[in-house]
Amino acid sequence: MEDILINWSPQETRVAVVENGAVQELHIERALERGLVGNVYLGKVARVLPGMQSAFIDIGLERAAFLHVADLHQPGQNGGAHVGAATPVVPIEKRLFEGQALTVQVIKDPIGTKGARLSSQISLAGRMLVHLPGDEHIGISQKIGSPEARELLRERMQQLVGTRENGGGGGFILRTNAEEASDEELAADIAYLRKTWATIRERAQSLPAGSLLHEDLNLAQRVLRDLVGDRTGTIRIDSRLQFEALQRFGQQYMAGSAAKLAHYEGERPIFDLHNIDAEIDRALDRRVDLKSGGYLVFDQTEAMTTIDVNTGAFVGARNFDDTIFKTNLEAAGAIARQLRLRNLGGIVIVDFIDMAREEHRQAVLAELRKYLARDRVKTAVGGFTPLGLLELTRKRTRESLSRMLCEPCPTCQGRGQVKTARSVCYDILREILREARQFSAKEFRIVAAAEVVEMLLDEESQHLAGLSDFIGRPISLTAEPGNRTESYDIVLI
Repeated sequence: MEDILINWSPQETRVAVVENGAVQELHIERALERGLVGNVYLGKVARVLPGMQSAFIDIGLERAAFLHVADLHQPGQNGGAHVGAATPVVPIEKRLFEGQALTVQVIKDPIGTKGARLSSQISLAGRMLVHLPGDEHIGISQKIGSPEARELLRERMQQLVGTRENGGGGGFILRTNAEEASDEELAADIAYLRKTWATIRERAQSLPAGSLLHEDLNLAQRVLRDLVGDRTGTIRIDSRLQFEALQRFGQQYMAGSAAKLAHYEGERPIFDLHNIDAEIDRALDRRVDLKSGGYLVFDQTEAMTTIDVNTGAFVGARNFDDTIFKTNLEAAGAIARQLRLRNLGGIVIVDFIDMAREEHRQAVLAELRKYLARDRVKTAVGGFTPLGLLELTRKRTRESLSRMLCEPCPTCQGRGQVKTARSVCYDILREILREARQFSAKEFRIVAAAEVVEMLLDEESQHLAGLSDFIGRPISLTAEPGNRTESYDIVLI
């Protein structure tokens, strides 16, 4: 069983999924970073531009939003948000007029002086499905299985969706995580999405133009929709106000999940119960220590994430092969947990300690797959390569924890290393030589970090004096305590 802890504050919502006392997943959402994408508004056409086949729509924001004809749902359009080549496009001036009320959805946030970009093709995302109320099309993600598997899913969906004549209908797209969903799970998602759309329509009939009809779910609401399952014990939230709001939302859309809600009233901060803040700090480190004395090293790059397994201080009790095997077994469970905790996606390469016996490799592989089976994010594990590396892929769903909470180091710009003071000294000497050949100055003044100036006056003083004699100009030094090692200026006097 797992518990979900929600720590709410006006500036940030943090969610931790805890299983057997250990944090398995972390989700963070900051109020200032929430965009408008997915929000549905009742807009009013402010201006139609036939020459650009677009229109400006007032949705109650500071700047009018932009709607292009390609994002305007066409009559008879079926199975997609954009007009296909075979569909005759009705000019925008024949579809819209100034002052017209129109239900629209934000598909791109405002940037700089540009307003938001809109679409009149509404799409509502659920846990496993995307609902297209204006369509009658059942779409299946191309990433799901074989063509035969997709066709079976489509037939199941058609039975569940029904037709408009019998109170059903509407377009739906199955997301990749719907591949192994049961009929009950799909039916629950269909009911939730239809209820959401019905609420939007009711609000559109009662509210004035420029009103917000539907706001994309916040993190606490997405917990009820996406994270709660049969293995969930309780969902504890430390804000009375948010608890009541979440309870109202849950009772309206997903009563089963809402029944697991509880308000945490303890004096200790809710994340202190399982030392979660310290766990977040550890999840930002490269090194992860194992209980046996071994350790893992994580390196996240643009192309992939690499994980190195080391025995460290673990010497074992029997023989070297068993020591390696036990370390790799422990590492397999820790790696699966860290992938979820850090939300690492894309290609992952694991360098387990080399194992001589094939049965050991298969046991480690089985252990890793067992722990990864608990992951909500789709993960595919390959076998060991001829070099002994293990390859796996994990679907990217959001930014990793480190990318969300951290930024590149201002000193090294994300390289993870800086030049030595001696290297900077030599850079400075070469730069002075270049400057002396281009400009006629009476003196060259070096402004650099204290450790660089100290080295130029001590160990590199002979080279500095030699350069001064060679160019025939004096060279003076000024130390700037606030300067970084690599930062320097050469002033021509």
